[in-house]
Amino acid sequence: MARTAAAGTASSVHPDDLAPPGWHRFREIAWHLPRFLAGLGPVGPRGPEDGPPVLVLPGFLSSDRTTMDIRRALARAGWRAYPWGLGVNLGAKRDTLKQLKKRIDEIYDGRPILLVGWSLGGMFAREFAHSHPEQVRAVVTLCSPFSGDFKTNTNIREWYERVAGHDVNEPPFKRGEGKPPVPTLAFWSRRDGIVAPSAARGRDHEIDHHVEIDTNHIGAVLWRPALAQIVHEIGAFLTRTEGRPPIAKRPSESNS
Repeated sequence: MARTAAAGTASSVHPDDLAPPGWHRFREIAWHLPRFLAGLGPVGPRGPEDGPPVLVLPGFLSSDRTTMDIRRALARAGWRAYPWGLGVNLGAKRDTLKQLKKRIDEIYDGRPILLVGWSLGGMFAREFAHSHPEQVRAVVTLCSPFSGDFKTNTNIREWYERVAGHDVNEPPFKRGEGKPPVPTLAFWSRRDGIVAPSAARGRDHEIDHHVEIDTNHIGAVLWRPALAQIVHEIGAFLTRTEGRPPIAKRPSESNS
C-alpha cells in the first residue's frame, strides 16, 4: 500500500491537498489529554425538549464522551442535542448505516434531524443523507475527510485500515456519489493535524457552503471559541437555506 504523504513533500501538489505530517497526530492526542474531563457527565439528550433535533456523530476511535462539549454548545443555543449512542466509532462496518437508521428512527418525531458529524462521523452523516434524505434537515461536517484521495488525505489511513479491517477505498457498504440531496455545510481548518484542508473543505460540487475555523482537529468538538463559531454558522446557514432562523425565540426572549 502507498504510504501517506507528508505536507510539502510533493512540489506538484498543493499543500492543502496533502495530509499533515504524521507527528501531528500525536500532537492532537496530547492536546486532548488535559481536556479529558470535558467528557464527564450524563451523555443523554441535552437542551430544551421541544428544541429542533440534532444528532452528533463522533469521529474515528471516539465516542459520545468526546462530543460532549459540542452537544452542550448546541443545547445552549436551543437545539435538542442527541448522542449517537453506538459506542466507540471503530470505522465503517456492514451494519453501520443500519444501526444509524435505527438510532435516527428513535429520535425522529416528524421533524427532519440535523446531522453534525465530526471527522469520520461526518462521512457517515453524508452517507446516511444519501439513503434517507427525508429524515435529514441538513448535514454539517467538522473536519471530515470526505473529498479527495482517501489514501493520502489523512495521516491516520493505515491506523484506520488496521482497526476497521478494510481498505479505505472499499468500505463494507455502497458509498453514495456526489453531494447528498440535502443542504450541506463543511467546516475545515488549516491547523488540522489529521486531515488535509481541502479534504474537509470539499469541492464546489460536493457541498453547499464551507467555513474555515481556526483550531486543530480535536478542537472542532472541544475548543470553545471554535464551538461558538460553529453553532453561529450553523444557524446562519440554515437561516439562508430555509428563509427563517432554525430556532424560534421563546416568549421570555421576545419580551426581554
